[in-house]
Amino acid sequence: MTFPKLQTLSLVLFAFFSIQTSFALAADKPNVIIVMTDDQGYGDLACHGNPILKTPNLDQLSAESVRFTDFHVSPFCTPTRAALMTGNHPGYTGAYRTSSGRTMLHRDEKTIANLFADNGYTTGMIGKWHLGDNAPHRPQDRGFQDVVWHRCGGIGQASDYWGNDYFDDTYERNGKFEQFEGYCTDVWFREGIRFIEEHQDKPFLLYLPTNAPHGPYRVPEEWARPYVGNKNVPNANFYGMIANIDHNIGLLRERLKTLGLADNTILIFMTDNGTAAGGKFQGLDSEPLVGYNAGMRGKKSSVFEGGHRVPFFIHWPQGGLGGGKEIDTLAAHIDVLPTLADLCGLSVPDDYKPDGVSLKPLLYDPTPNWTRDHHVIQYHGGAGATSLPSKPWEYSVVLTERWRLVNSDQQSLYDIQADPAQKHDLSEKHPEALVQLRDYYLPFWDKVSPRLTPVRIDVGNPTENPTVLCSQDWYMPTGNPPWNFGTIKKLPKITGPWMLQVQQAGRYRITLRQLPKEADTIVVAKSAKIEIAGNTLSENVEAGSKGVVFDLELPAGPTQLVTYLYDQDGNAGGAYFTEVEALDHQVPERQPASQGLKHTGKASLEGNAK
Repeated sequence: MTFPKLQTLSLVLFAFFSIQTSFALAADKPNVIIVMTDDQGYGDLACHGNPILKTPNLDQLSAESVRFTDFHVSPFCTPTRAALMTGNHPGYTGAYRTSSGRTMLHRDEKTIANLFADNGYTTGMIGKWHLGDNAPHRPQDRGFQDVVWHRCGGIGQASDYWGNDYFDDTYERNGKFEQFEGYCTDVWFREGIRFIEEHQDKPFLLYLPTNAPHGPYRVPEEWARPYVGNKNVPNANFYGMIANIDHNIGLLRERLKTLGLADNTILIFMTDNGTAAGGKFQGLDSEPLVGYNAGMRGKKSSVFEGGHRVPFFIHWPQGGLGGGKEIDTLAAHIDVLPTLADLCGLSVPDDYKPDGVSLKPLLYDPTPNWTRDHHVIQYHGGAGATSLPSKPWEYSVVLTERWRLVNSDQQSLYDIQADPAQKHDLSEKHPEALVQLRDYYLPFWDKVSPRLTPVRIDVGNPTENPTVLCSQDWYMPTGNPPWNFGTIKKLPKITGPWMLQVQQAGRYRITLRQLPKEADTIVVAKSAKIEIAGNTLSENVEAGSKGVVFDLELPAGPTQLVTYLYDQDGNAGGAYFTEVEALDHQVPERQPASQGLKHTGKASLEGNAK
């Protein structure tokens, strides 16, 4: 015999007490703020010896923090973000490149935001995400409760809001686009401070990844002016962007003090890869010809030291983490999640299984029992995705305290302690080290390689309908798809598949465009074709059409969508922007469709497509 009302009451009480328990667990916990800048290298700080760049606020934070001096990330931005969010190697997460449908986490991956939210923290993400623009991969789908962010890998790139240029841009706040006043970095820190003020009465996790100083190198003139005309400055705007970040770090810290939060807030500063414009390099792997790189070889995208060794400062006065201590033990981005969980007293459930380890013993124990003896980084596919990402060894580096086994054009071994610029290959002199490091790589590859598989974007997801797809997510075997407007405006004759997951069977509308709907431009094509779910549908494009629309039934499940827009000579490029809308379950307050569309209810069935 059942008692539905009693069962319902029990469930409500269980949920209530679960929430109250999580609040109680979080009551005395420290706040956490992670600031991560984009494309700022180890040498792009005055406190790291840069003789020109002025960073007084970051210098002060460095002096007041525990500093990891042998801290490593990935050589490029999306992989670092994936590792930071999950504690796992990027290849294992599925998000190991910056485009080509490989920027999204596998659905079974859980993030630091999931972990902290489940333990009663309020979670916020402000700035650059670059782990997926569509459901279920957006920051609000991945555990963050309060988000303000720009799409894709940089402001003004293809999937970002049309017209954004760093100033007075339109960003997405919790699922809705909103225009903001001011320079992008100033907006991120202003919104970060707003988040702190609104949630200061309970513990919070704030992830604040800036897009600066990523290109294009734009900054208000006053920040770049001190560096203009200096022949030893490769890019005055790049330095100006860092100077502006430094200013905002000062504002953030001052506000934390005013609110009485500075002592019990864990503040981390780090960057996502090596420098992009702090030096002029010969290719990716040289020492700088002009500029400063802290004595290292390599820049962003390089598997040499300068491509992945970055600053890492951690500051927590109430926890005893202050100035006067440097730690030279090998550490990495995969360690941040387990470290913060350990510092905040959060248990990491078994289904997280991070590859990283907690750095807490290094922070507190003068003679820690430290067992990790190596770390592996691999840039799957290499710069420009010129190689298949599924190749072992290629563009990898195996690191120990002493050695670096670099696999770039050839396999080379360097004693990083004696040769920080990696000038002398010692592989012939130390074959025993070569063998040992090669053995370290094999378990890494065995774990990562089975997960270098497609991650699908939802269509028919009620939290995002229509789904707006961009060509940057075409799943190409090698090379990068069109990801910027400089390329897209040339209407390149290339297309590729979007890897999709149809959430609900039903009737869908697929709208093909060459520029975003907000651009309000005419489609330059004579005919159009789509291939999806075993069907190929075609239609002529009427003159003046601003979008070509196909209505059709789709079954639930995984599929691919390939689009074609043919010119008068029969050459095909893809629809670089495509909307997929579920017609049977529309989301409330959906924006009306643009005028001037060509709707087809009679698309012809030409046969089957894989």
